[in-house]
Formats: sequence, C-alpha cells, structure tokens
Amino acid sequence: MEKREELYAGKAKSVYKTDNPDRFILEFRDDTSAFDGEKKEQLSRKGMVNNKFNAFVMEKLEAAGVPTHFEGLLSSTESIVKKLDMIPVECVVRNISAGSLCRRIGVEEGLELTPSTYELFLKNDALHDPMVNESLAVSFGWASAAELERMKQLTYQVNDVLKALFDDAGMLLVDYKLEFGRSGGEIVLGDEFSPDGCRIWDKETRKKMDKDRFRQGLGDVIETYEEVGRRLGIQFD
Repeated sequence: MEKREELYAGKAKSVYKTDNPDRFILEFRDDTSAFDGEKKEQLSRKGMVNNKFNAFVMEKLEAAGVPTHFEGLLSSTESIVKKLDMIPVECVVRNISAGSLCRRIGVEEGLELTPSTYELFLKNDALHDPMVNESLAVSFGWASAAELERMKQLTYQVNDVLKALFDDAGMLLVDYKLEFGRSGGEIVLGDEFSPDGCRIWDKETRKKMDKDRFRQGLGDVIETYEEVGRRLGIQFD
C-alpha cells in the first residue's frame, strides 16, 4: 500500500491518504498533550505502544461483533484503517467517578457508578469539547436518532467486552471515550482505543495507569502503558 499525502494531523496521530481511496494510514506519533494542548511532551516509544495497544483492542472488539475501522498493522507505529465519514460526537462511558465528572458535579473520585453513565460531547477543541445531548445532535445534523441509538448500543457493548478483559488482568476500566463514523450505511467504531483515551486503575491499589500519569505529573507514563499492555497479553518487542 502506497502512503500518500497527509490528510489530517491531530495532537498525537496523523492520517494519510493511500493509493486506495477507501483506506487510510493511521500513524501514532510520540507527541503527548493535555489540557487542550497546554502541556506537551515527546515520550519515546509512545507511538509504537499505542499503535499495538489499539490493534489488540480493536481485534478483540471485532471478534466480539463490534464493527471497527481497523484493518491491520502496517508498521510499529502505523495501521491501515477504513475511510469513515466521522460523526463529530464523542461517546463517553463512566464506570467509576473520576476526572471531569467529579469537577462538574462535585462528587468524590472513585465511586462505583451503577448503572454506568453515558454522555455525549461535541468534538471541538476551540470550545473544549462541550457536553451535548441527542436532541442537539439531531437538530444540528451531526447524527440521526437511529445513528445515535446505534452508537450508544455499540458503546455499551464495548463496555461489556473491555470491562471483563481488564478485570481478568487485574485492572479497572474507569471510563473511556469512543468515536464513530459511517461506512456503507453502517455505524463503525473509528479513531483509537489506548490509555490516552481512557482511565485504567490497578484493581487492588487503584494506581493510575493511563494518561492521568502525564496530566498529573506522576511519571513513568509509557512504562505504565506497557505494563497495562503486558497484563492484557500484548507483545511490544
């Protein structure tokens, strides 16, 4: 597959066109940022670790019946993905209270949420990804009611699969965000799933094992990402 011009560069990933108009190359970079880009660093091996982590998770989800854009690994930092018409809404599930939920409604960190909560956020860096609802998404044409319902169904299906996966490896899946797109009339999981876009705690100690290590200056960011991966059975070398 021939890698062509860069289509998009985000905070930590780049998307490239290929000689196949229906396939893109997703490149995971070593760039790391937090607080809407206010804190930035280069972390060695991060691109490789997140690329392989994402591939592992996407394959697990595909096997469980969740349609994804992931096609396969191309290199240590690149994957081949299907071209999607992306929906500009993030789907967030919270199994345990943490992060912005605690700041927004004043609850303490670490409360088990039963049932798990489900929220929508508009993807807009300039507005700091504001919280929205289904009515707004339909009114502004971001997605139809049927698409939103399918996104919600798939997000909870992902939760069932990954909560069990992490639990078996001695970890808690605290929360995560997903992005979806359209492909051939179907809603398909896009973007990535890595410790950059979720919260993971050790089940016994509640040690933070995700991007909060970078946000909060806890150190050993990539070493901890690799520990999460090894517990799940991912080979990085």
